Amino acid sequence: MRKILFGVVITLIVLLTFKYCEDKKEDKIVIEAHSALIQEQIKNVGKLVVTEGHFSEVFSYKNSKAVFGDLMSAEKKALVVVNADVSIAYDLSKIEYHIDETTKTLQIISIPKEEIKINPDFEYYDVQADFLNQFDAKDYNTIKNTVKESLMKKIEASELKSNAQNRLISELSKFFILTNSLGWTLQYNENPIEDLNQFQNLEKILAD
Repeated sequence: MRKILFGVVITLIVLLTFKYCEDKKEDKIVIEAHSALIQEQIKNVGKLVVTEGHFSEVFSYKNSKAVFGDLMSAEKKALVVVNADVSIAYDLSKIEYHIDETTKTLQIISIPKEEIKINPDFEYYDVQADFLNQFDAKDYNTIKNTVKESLMKKIEASELKSNAQNRLISELSKFFILTNSLGWTLQYNENPIEDLNQFQNLEKILAD
């Protein structure tokens, strides 16, 4: 009788150990599948051009050069009309993240800064220059740099950047929806993201 009971106990232990190992193996497979799915989602985001805009600028350029000492000056001037296409993009292929399969956590470490591209088209009107003060490459470079600085100020004062950030937040929200559906945790700067409303705080961080 004791041998029978001993045999039954040994059999139960073997069966429970086998089931435990099978469950752990199955859990590991599921976690690895989830991890691969999250990595694929991040990969699919790729480079995201979030918004585009158009700006126009009218710029008056003047330059005066003293000649023959201070006896007289030679002037040059031009009216410059600039039409510029602007795009703001976030290259999310550069996003830094860490996947912890043990704690089932996707941690976003850093988000790349926005890339602002300005493609200006210059048209010059009423170009006037004295013989002793002709237009040269330095003048055109000065005009381009001044216009670029002015356009950057317009971009900062416009809604383009905030619209771009809103599009970025929308894309990042997909990570939360995916991780939440899989029973994982999403973190940003080591802070858990527990609901979509917390992305509003993330938007403020990006705006700084």
